[in-house]
Amino acid sequence: MSKPPVRPMDSHTAGRLRAADFTYPEVGATKTGMPSGYHHLRRERVVGSGAAVFRELGDAVLRWQVQLGAGLTVTSPDVTVSEGSVGLVGLGVGTARLKAPVRVVYVLDEPDRCGFAYGTLPGHPEAGEELFCIEHRADDSVVLVVAAFSRPRSILARAGGPLGRVGQRLVTKRYLRALDAPES
Repeated sequence: MSKPPVRPMDSHTAGRLRAADFTYPEVGATKTGMPSGYHHLRRERVVGSGAAVFRELGDAVLRWQVQLGAGLTVTSPDVTVSEGSVGLVGLGVGTARLKAPVRVVYVLDEPDRCGFAYGTLPGHPEAGEELFCIEHRADDSVVLVVAAFSRPRSILARAGGPLGRVGQRLVTKRYLRALDAPES
């Protein structure tokens, strides 16, 4: 099944998101160490093996395919992620769709790791950062890693209490199922 494409974003919205401040001070902490005062999450799943699978799935991660494959929408001026890319990640249907603004904090382009992390911007119900990464491990396995730190920011997210964590776990499960090794 093919995933829907990244939806285009108008230049005014993109400029506004690029200029916005992150909603948390520990920008980049998914790379350097998870900060205290947040809910931490780290999940991973073996999605294949071999260098070719690593390259193909790494490319997919950098084209928003984890989000799209999880059933979310992505509106962005950038089909391929780079540092500073912005997006509205949407969950829901029609007018009930929540569009969460994010900006890419860093991109990983290493011999054995490929991916990116984005941070939350004003209008996102949570404050924090999320990492989506493909790793090629020493045993030749290719692993999708999702790691995040977050806390409720909006009134609705705070009022939801534990339901927010349940929602995050469900979306993370969908992220982990979004990619599989290409069929030979």
